[in-house]
Amino acid sequence: MKRIKNYLLGFFTMSLMGLVLVGCESNNDASGTSTIMVRMTDAPGDYDEVNIDVKDVLMKTTTETDDSEGWVSIGNVTPGMYNLLDLTGGVNVLLADNVVPSGYLGQIRLLLGDNNTVVKDGVTYPLKTPSAQQSGLKLKINQTLLAGATYDFLLDFDVEHSIVVQAGTSGNYNLHPVINVSTMVTSGVIKGVIDPVLVGFQVMASVQVGDVTVTAYANEEGMFQLNGIPAGTYSVTLTPDVASGKEIKTILDVVVTNGIVTDMGNITL
Repeated sequence: MKRIKNYLLGFFTMSLMGLVLVGCESNNDASGTSTIMVRMTDAPGDYDEVNIDVKDVLMKTTTETDDSEGWVSIGNVTPGMYNLLDLTGGVNVLLADNVVPSGYLGQIRLLLGDNNTVVKDGVTYPLKTPSAQQSGLKLKINQTLLAGATYDFLLDFDVEHSIVVQAGTSGNYNLHPVINVSTMVTSGVIKGVIDPVLVGFQVMASVQVGDVTVTAYANEEGMFQLNGIPAGTYSVTLTPDVASGKEIKTILDVVVTNGIVTDMGNITL
């Protein structure tokens, strides 16, 4: 049995979708974190290539109005040069994937470098991104991240409406990004309390998700939490230490919804 550890400004929309598996084994001391993934994709445009130089992906978890404060890197970011036209037809690239503190997420910022280009009719032109190198491409999220859940943010560039040629004969191309942001809440949480507590004995909670068993031990107060459980109906098994003299107990038909904590309440062994 496998065990795993528990505009331009203002061009974006929010939608809710799901379903990806992320398993965690954890006591409640890890319940203050969420997993977030940031992906990038693109709608087709009338260019040969649109190459953007991604340096970092930042997040802002405060509501303060000073835009220069409160930004931190998501971490585990994959910087590089990305041709947006390689990311059409449902193809996307993972830019960041990390565990972050749960709670309010105000904005995500895509920080670009200087080597952005656009290729049209076989000719390569510099692609200017006013302010993007300094302040980044800011995308409003305004969402509260649930502890133990997994969130997948998809940044969908609209290249056709994002690139602007300056007036006159300069031949310069400017990137004024039109980006739609969608959020997939890809897992939920199961929690409960062993009551009365089996003092001096461990109790392991487990749930089978496909071919993976997600487990977590109850703490000294009898509380347990199973994180990263995709939406569905499950059987939760509580396995006390053999020395406790208590029998294994299975609770059937536990319904999990993405982005929601399913509270099983007090459970007597």
